[in-house]
Amino acid sequence: MQPDIFVRISADMDSMTQTAPPMPRSTLKLEAIPDLVARLRAGERRAIAAAVTELEKLSTSAPPLLEALQPHLGNALVVGFTGPPGAGKSTLVNAVIAHVRSQGGTVGVIAVDPSSPVSGGAILGDRIRMTAALDDDGVFVRSLASRGYLGGLSPAAVRVIDALDAAGFDLVLLETVGTGQNEMDVAEVADVRVVISAPGLGDDIQAMKSGLLEIADIMVVNKGDREGAELTLQQLLGALSIRSLRSAVPVLKTTATTGDGVPALVEKVREVGLQGADAGPMARRRRRARYLIARAAADVVARRVKEDSGREMDGLADEVLSGRTSPDAAARKLLARSG
Repeated sequence: MQPDIFVRISADMDSMTQTAPPMPRSTLKLEAIPDLVARLRAGERRAIAAAVTELEKLSTSAPPLLEALQPHLGNALVVGFTGPPGAGKSTLVNAVIAHVRSQGGTVGVIAVDPSSPVSGGAILGDRIRMTAALDDDGVFVRSLASRGYLGGLSPAAVRVIDALDAAGFDLVLLETVGTGQNEMDVAEVADVRVVISAPGLGDDIQAMKSGLLEIADIMVVNKGDREGAELTLQQLLGALSIRSLRSAVPVLKTTATTGDGVPALVEKVREVGLQGADAGPMARRRRRARYLIARAAADVVARRVKEDSGREMDGLADEVLSGRTSPDAAARKLLARSG
């Protein structure tokens, strides 16, 4: 796979699969892109913010900017934090930032929030809890809207990862929306997947067994100072033990508000990251490109189904109801006719 495939996939995806207007025009001129990239590489926060904005909104400058970033990619370790609401993901990410900075490392953070039904922007705005990022040039935080993607991420997150990677951040932390077992996209995007739970979440452990447990590289029981934390830890260990292929997944206990267990978590993240480093940066980026392709294909199919005439769909539905065809065969017919 040639490097420019990443540029084409990432830049074309939204315009290919959405019914939104064409790419918004940018005030960033093409001749200014090399200077912007040089400033970004030097760690200038304004340059990083400007690049992230262009890539997030997929402006007309985004494709050439992505292309200019290509030679500088593949060095950051991308760590995904996901789990059910109430597990304390933002607070834990803040604690991880503080610990990494105390060791001299740099951190980029992409926090994906639910989208406003009016503006389409991020509405949660709880990044105020990430106090470790305030006035620190070694940390950059950007909130992104999920834009309705049920997998916890949007394609914009992958483009922003490229900007933070090129800017030289040691770690890129990716915090997902927090909708539970639907958040599978992080498995394709992150190099290390951290799944967070907490005591008192009830049936969320059961739901995680059929989803998030399958993608975890590291399990974390946060709010470890609360009653029931040890029971939750044992439940997770038991759930993992019945999955022989995932039996080696470590289960750690943290208390993000005090920092307890955070150093051990950061050490384990780096350990898992080193284990996957043998694949090389191109393999990690190729996995993210595959995610973009799969997402684009799914969106194209969904759009075709919505645009299909009711009469044709009703005819296929009647065939399924009568037993003359299966839903899978009907879907293939629909795609063949609309292709």
